[in-house]
Amino acid sequence: MCGIVGYIGKKQAVEMIMDGLAKLEYRGYDSAGVAIVNGESVVNFAKKQGRLSKLEEVLEESPIQGCTGVGHTRWATHGAPSDANSHPHLNTTKTLAVVHNGIIENYMEIKEMLLEEGYTFQSETDTEVAVHLIDKFYEGDLLEAVYKAVACFRGAYALGVVSAEHPDELVAVRKESPLIVGLGEGEYFIASDVPAILKYTRDVYYLENDEVVYVKGDKITILDATGQPVNKQVVRVEWDIEAASKGGFEHFMMKEIYDQPQAIRDTLLRRLDNNRMIHLDDIKLTKEDLEAITKMYVVACGTASHAGLVGKYAIEKLAKIPVEVDIASEFRYSDPFIDEHTLLIVVSQSGETADTLAAMKLAKSKGARVLAITNVVGSSVAREAHDVFYTWAGPEIAVASTKAYTAQMIAFYMIALDFAYKKGTVTLERYHELIDRIEALAPLVEKILENKEAIKTIAEDIKDTSSAFYLGRGIDYTTAREAALKLKEISYLYTEAFAAGELKHGPIALIDQGTPVLCVVTQKALEEKMISNIKEVKARGAFVIAVTKEGHSEVGKVADDIIYIPETEDLLMPVLSVIPTQLIAYYVSIARGNDVDKPRNLAKSVTVE
Repeated sequence: MCGIVGYIGKKQAVEMIMDGLAKLEYRGYDSAGVAIVNGESVVNFAKKQGRLSKLEEVLEESPIQGCTGVGHTRWATHGAPSDANSHPHLNTTKTLAVVHNGIIENYMEIKEMLLEEGYTFQSETDTEVAVHLIDKFYEGDLLEAVYKAVACFRGAYALGVVSAEHPDELVAVRKESPLIVGLGEGEYFIASDVPAILKYTRDVYYLENDEVVYVKGDKITILDATGQPVNKQVVRVEWDIEAASKGGFEHFMMKEIYDQPQAIRDTLLRRLDNNRMIHLDDIKLTKEDLEAITKMYVVACGTASHAGLVGKYAIEKLAKIPVEVDIASEFRYSDPFIDEHTLLIVVSQSGETADTLAAMKLAKSKGARVLAITNVVGSSVAREAHDVFYTWAGPEIAVASTKAYTAQMIAFYMIALDFAYKKGTVTLERYHELIDRIEALAPLVEKILENKEAIKTIAEDIKDTSSAFYLGRGIDYTTAREAALKLKEISYLYTEAFAAGELKHGPIALIDQGTPVLCVVTQKALEEKMISNIKEVKARGAFVIAVTKEGHSEVGKVADDIIYIPETEDLLMPVLSVIPTQLIAYYVSIARGNDVDKPRNLAKSVTVE
């Protein structure tokens, strides 16, 4: 959530910053602003509630010149969306400007101290204390003042700081909130994520916690928490800016739905050798390591946690290892049983999810081994984990995750297969049979996408309802949960998922005449039970839409509308069954006039707890 872009060089900073902020819109925001220094006695700035287009209008009317500056897209945490609460925030004399991602947890005590010293505040944000505290410590040395200020902070933050008195300097700090540095020719960038700067450079530094960026003129230095220089390795970004563009689709979400076959292929085939054996990158878990594990957790948030539920099912079924799945925001507070015999698998598309990172740190502090599944090379999750599995889904821009989720499921199937083969719980024949089945999923997804117009018609039928429900049993219940999340987060239609067998224990009271009930029916052993559940809701007046395998005519006899998907092994069906539900969510959102890629109140990368 939120986006920072900073620039120092020979070009007009506003142009570079605004272009970068536009590339970070997917992170979610409710206001935007820029601050530029150009040798004048004060910082020139503009900020506006709303989309970037609002800020662009302000800048067209009153252009700001200068070659050093910072910009920000804000997602409200402290204080409602407003011009006053927008970033950047300035000191009283307008000589300092700060942009900030994250949360300064002890901002109230700092604010009270500053108020006692005569400082006044124009906003409700935690960020404004940062600029005033830097001002308090400033005695001519900008870098020193920043160091003294951040030493007082508790919490998570990425800061970008500029000063009218130092027009050739840019200072940035990273603490539990993502920040990268882009290295151009005679110019430098800071940004929350790579797409913001990829148009200008592919060479980046990934900052670690407590590292400070100090640019003066054409020289850049990376420093640690004590002020000592850090020798950073330049990372070359290999993927192309086109991968982060819409590619002719109207929305990123639809483009990313169509990216899923390739994401499946890339995630799998990059790790198969000539004998079609899986090699899990730098994951070095041996048979002996696996036998020493007495407890395994999968911890994640939102959509990633649903991938974790699929992973639990696959690992337990194939590798015969018990797995617990927990949401990261609750994991630390449940006093989990963790020791050196624990394996923690964390899942995060961005690799920067604050709750997931906190769960990792807790587990590592107790001696557990941590395996990360993430989509972003060099992300915080990747750097903190002992073992990393990259999903190779490519950049995912739409807030609602689609291809990253699919790739995460493929990752879990591969990990489960690898564990199972090492433990001897699957034969080599079964191992290769499943690899063939996983590889065959990509063309099957393409086949489902060919039916999108029929799915669009179904979406039109339910767009005006006030609520909807998804039902499933077994692993289909996991798909139902992910499907309900997609529909609610981009269509704003109240949607809930239930384990179908639990209907009679309360939820069936919610079913009324015409209520849409979407049923996922792909598990052979549970099909008859699901048909009975469909009849139960039909008897209460529900309008039933079923997602089931081709040829399963009995389901078609009881549903009002049906979406047939190709058949594969029951274990792998979540990869196929989720595709129609993604399309339903997309088309319902469009029909209701919503912004599909940037749903209200949501952010792509949730970097606060």
